[in-house]
Formats: sequence, structure tokens, C-alpha cells
Amino acid sequence: MNLILLFESDFIASDTAVISDRRFQHIKQFYQPVESQQLKVGLLNGDIGRGTVTGLSEQSITLEIHLDNTPPPPLPLTLLLALPRPKMLKRTLQTITSMGVKQIYLINSYKVDKSYWSTPVLQDHNLREQLLLGLEQSGDTLLPEVHLRKRFKPFVEDELPELAAQSRALVAHPYNASDCPVAAPVKTTLAIGPEGGFIPYEIEKLQATGFDAIHIGPRILRVENAVPVLLARLFPV
Repeated sequence: MNLILLFESDFIASDTAVISDRRFQHIKQFYQPVESQQLKVGLLNGDIGRGTVTGLSEQSITLEIHLDNTPPPPLPLTLLLALPRPKMLKRTLQTITSMGVKQIYLINSYKVDKSYWSTPVLQDHNLREQLLLGLEQSGDTLLPEVHLRKRFKPFVEDELPELAAQSRALVAHPYNASDCPVAAPVKTTLAIGPEGGFIPYEIEKLQATGFDAIHIGPRILRVENAVPVLLARLFPV
């Protein structure tokens, strides 16, 4: 936890917050706080600053809050991700969030097992948990939006053209694709398929919508590895 995320419900006054949940247990274990110690904090969807310890008990910590910095700028990216298996989804969502992606579309694909769509991970509170962990890791406060699209063809035909308009539209594909373009801070829509990539029909549908197929080398990576590699290649660090 490189940032202690605060919620409006933590505040007992305009500049005072009390934390008593898992965040407090983490602070207690890893920071070993003492009176007047300053901790890096940020308000969810708000600014970042410091929290000065003004009170400690066995159940909670009280912080005087001063927020004076903006969060890191988001990537200019809309990410379309074929729904991974649940265990991988948790890790991937944290990675995506920590790298600054704010618009995430989990989409269907022929190779996506139907059972994945019934996983508890996709429940709102579980998705939020993974996103918050990603924010805490990266020192960010802006919560991403996650959209679920269970039908590939209607999404690509009806919604994607407007979604990807006036952006660098790319689909990561390990076969018959061009080299990954150089890093540039430009508006981008990136589609990443399941293990082994999208099937030819899906690639054709995406290309018909204006997507260019790209690859990152001869090795086929797991989705959880391909995501950070692609983002690091496409955007300046």
C-alpha cells in the first residue's frame, strides 16, 4: 500500500479522518505509526496529500488530513479485454488500474468460457476491491470504470465505432500483425483477446471497425503479462 485511500465516510470533520478497517491493520503492521507521523493519503476520486497521526488506539487511527496535490494523469486509453479466467482477472485488474487505465471494457470472445461470466469476481463490490488495490499500489485516487459486454458482435457493431472514434484503434494479435507502434501519448483504443488471441472472425470484425492488428514479438504471452507489456510499449513512461 503506497497510498492510503480515504473515503468520504472516513471523515468526522472537514480535516479529520478515522480509519478502523483493513487499512488500519495495514498501517499498524507496516508503518508502525506514532503521534505526529505523516502518511501519504488520497481521497478517492480526489486529491493527494498527507495525513498526520493525531490519535491511536487498538481499534483505529485518527489523521489530520491535508490534500494539496492532484493524482497522476490517466492514460489516454480505452481498454477492451476479453474476459480472463477469474483468478487472472483479479491480478490483471490490479495491474491495469495501477498503470493508469480509467476505461475498461470486459468483453466476450469465442474462447472465453461461458462460466467466467458467472464468477463472483464480476460483482460490483468485488470489482471495486481489485480496483482499489490497484490504486493503493500506484498512488492514484481516480477509480476506473468497468463495463461488462457479454455479446461480442452487438458490441463491436453497435457501440465500438463511436467508442473508438478519433483514436488510435489497435488489436493485439499474435498472427499476421504489424509491429507494435512507437510509444505516443495519443488517444488509443486497445483490444486484447483471450489466451491465444481472438479467432479470425473476431479479428475481421474489429478490423472492419478500423482496428489495426499489432504484435509485440514472436512469443505468445499470458494475458496478465501481455497487458503491462503492451501498455509500456504504447505509452511513454
